[in-house]
Amino acid sequence: MIRIEILGSGCANGVKLHAHAEQAVRDLGVQAEIVKVTDMNKIMNSGVLFTPALVINGHIKSVGKLLSVEEIKGFLRAGLAT
Repeated sequence: MIRIEILGSGCANGVKLHAHAEQAVRDLGVQAEIVKVTDMNKIMNSGVLFTPALVINGHIKSVGKLLSVEEIKGFLRAGLAT
């Protein structure tokens, strides 16, 4: 199963990023756990300085950017192919 983490304080872009990740998972029909991480200490300890951030299976994929559904699908497809 894929683990997707959305790191952020709960700002509007973080909420949208979470929704986009959910849509990407639905569109691809993959099993994924999507977790919101709002604890700033955990976010800072992960090495992320700007939010929102997208982490897939422990790998930071995007920082400080609202990704589109298609961009997230690209990351997920790349991970499924390996």
